[in-house]
This record gives sequence, structure tokens and C-alpha cells, in this order.
Amino acid sequence: MSGTTVTHRTAAAAERSGAPRDACVAPSRAARELGLKRSEFDLAVHLGRIRTVPDDGGGGRRVHRTEIDRIRAADGFPEELRASVRAVGTTEGAALMDVTRARFTRLARLGLLVPVRFYVNRYRAVVWLYLAEELRRFAADERNAALLQGRTPEVLRDQLGQGLDLRPRNWRGRHLGFLLRQSADDPWARAAAVASLLDAAEVADIVTDPGERARLRLVRPAPLAHGSPGSPAAQLAEEIVTAADQDEIDWLRSDLADAMEAVRRQCPAPRPPLHAVPVRPSPEEPREGEQSGRLTGLLGRLRRRDKLTHRRDN
Repeated sequence: MSGTTVTHRTAAAAERSGAPRDACVAPSRAARELGLKRSEFDLAVHLGRIRTVPDDGGGGRRVHRTEIDRIRAADGFPEELRASVRAVGTTEGAALMDVTRARFTRLARLGLLVPVRFYVNRYRAVVWLYLAEELRRFAADERNAALLQGRTPEVLRDQLGQGLDLRPRNWRGRHLGFLLRQSADDPWARAAAVASLLDAAEVADIVTDPGERARLRLVRPAPLAHGSPGSPAAQLAEEIVTAADQDEIDWLRSDLADAMEAVRRQCPAPRPPLHAVPVRPSPEEPREGEQSGRLTGLLGRLRRRDKLTHRRDN
């Protein structure tokens, strides 16, 4: 058995069970030791190239020392690691594939090129980013030659003419895969990952229990930072994150229902203790003491009236 295999299994075991803080480092420290910018490090984690473990102190995720050693011992480090997380926009991507920007955009809208990240620029336009290595593989595949030159097939042109744009949906699918990898051992986190791509009304329709919805909100993945909350950029990003096509919504609803069934079997949400709630009498139904008091007062008044009547008669 090779040393690389042993290291891989040790890191995998650490990821399942967590690890002592002194055996792990913060993401910023791990990025420096691996020669990556923080954005490159985050993308590497997103793609599963770098495994992280939960922080026992509740401070986010950390990187085990054995994981850093495994990556540094790989052939071609650090150049191959950096190349594997290089993300490019439309202009650079088109140049890599030796096609026009317009053709590149058409291929992406058709879902043939899958974005790995996006951001909203200062003009409130969505900028999609793609993995350079995936673009090179697509361009090198002879089966795609007809898509890279000549006229786009008529059926694809018709779809584009009808407004087809699969970039947001493809990004959501990729993002959900990342969230599910990060929450592999936590049924609640897995359910929350699916719920994070659905509108709140869709979630409420599937998860009718308020306590369960509160728990989902508690473990919901942190929203992507795109501008200040409520800003146009943040609203645009929220639209991209939320499923829009009905078949995609139906698929996510089904996945959420299955995830919640698993949650209820394995670790249902705790219920608040039940307390006896006093029953308040209605205004038409006075309490027993009040009834007794009123009756006594009535009898007293009758007795006094009888005495006065008796005196007058005498």
C-alpha cells in the first residue's frame, strides 16, 4: 500500500469524524501553504480537490494537516493544482477554444459548457466563469467539432430563439453537488442544501411543520455574497440561486421530501415540552366563584326586601 493511499484514508477518516484543532489549520493558512489565492482555494474546496473538516469549536471548516501533505506530495504540485482551479470568463474561454465570443455564449446557453462560478458586476450584469481545463477538453473532443465551426444546427438555433439559457440551472446543479458533499454526514444539512435552491413557499408546501422549517433555516448554507442585502445585485444573485423551471422545481421538491423523510427517521427535530394551558371562561360563562358570589348577593337582596315588606305590613 502506497503512502499516498494511507494519507488519503487518514484524511477521509478525519473528515468523517472531525479533528482536533491543533491537527488542522484555517482556510487562509491552508491557502498560503498550498500556494493558492483565497478565491482559488475556495474553488478547489467547491470542486472537491481539497477536503475540509468541521471545526469542533463551531468556527466554520478547517483543513487537516494530512490533507495539505497529500496535496503537496502530488506530482506537478503546485502548477497542476493551480491549473485545475483556473476559472475564465467568456472572452478568455472563447480564445482557449478558438471560437468567437458569440459562439461560446451560444454553447453555454445550450448547456454544453457548465459555469463553475458567477458574479454580478458593477453594471448589474451576470458574469459567468468556467473551468479552463473543462473548456480545453470540450474543444479537444472530436465529437464536438461540428459545434465549434460552421452553422449551428437548426434545432439548437430554435431553442436559442425561444430564450433557452441553461447557465443558471447548470450552475445550481453543480452548486448543489458541492453542498451535498459538504453535508454528507448530516441529514439536516443535506435537506437544507436542497431547500436552499427552492422558493420559501415551495419549502413550506413540502415541510409543513414550523419546527422543522425553523431547523432547516438554522442549518441553511450561508448565502452567496453578492452586494449588500436587498441591493439589486443581491436580488439578481438570489434569482440565479433559486430554481425557476417547473421540472427543476419538481425534482428538487421530490428530493426535499425524501431528505425530510430521512431526517425524521434518523434525527427528528426536538419538540418543545407540552404545558397545561388554563382555559379562560367566556364572558357568558362566569367562573364558579363568581357564580356563587352573584347568587349569594341576589339571595341577600331578596331577604332584605322581604323584611322591609314585613315591617310595612305590621
